[in-house]
Amino acid sequence: MNFSKIHRKIAPILLIPLLLTAVSGLAYRLGRSWFGLDDEFGELMMSLHEGRFLGDGLVPFYVLLMGLGLLGLLITGLVVFRKRRALSRNHPTQNWRRYHYMVALAAALPLLISLLTGIAYRLGVNWFGVSEESAEILLVIHQGAYLGSALKPFYVLGLGLSLLALIITGLQMLGVLRQWPSFSR
Repeated sequence: MNFSKIHRKIAPILLIPLLLTAVSGLAYRLGRSWFGLDDEFGELMMSLHEGRFLGDGLVPFYVLLMGLGLLGLLITGLVVFRKRRALSRNHPTQNWRRYHYMVALAAALPLLISLLTGIAYRLGVNWFGVSEESAEILLVIHQGAYLGSALKPFYVLGLGLSLLALIITGLQMLGVLRQWPSFSR
């Protein structure tokens, strides 16, 4: 099984939804925690984060597919990393690949925890009749709230920036950003 090909096939499909999820999750948490933005802003960001713009009935499917897609990217990426420890120094994407791997290794466990608890919360509430109060522990873990209210935004900031860094370095390795002068080095 060629995990590198699988990784390269999944990533472009999830590019826009992952970007939307990362940015809306960051905007929600930082907007609410640091800037005191109102409930209306929070609802808009959660609508984007969970895919509510598709309709309430599709939210659990969206969350499940996004989570499984990211899980697939994490697994295939880590397998590829293990197989490619010795990378060619002359390859034009070498530095971007290194950055991509470093961020992926640092963020893999927190991303895994966040995606699993996000999926479990949404599916539990929507499909399995778990009350929001009972499922609250999953959101506490998903958002890093167990770190306390002062550190929770930093946890989300770290996750969001890690995901954005993976998207940018992945696009650079695919050659999408090489035409842009500021990303060419």
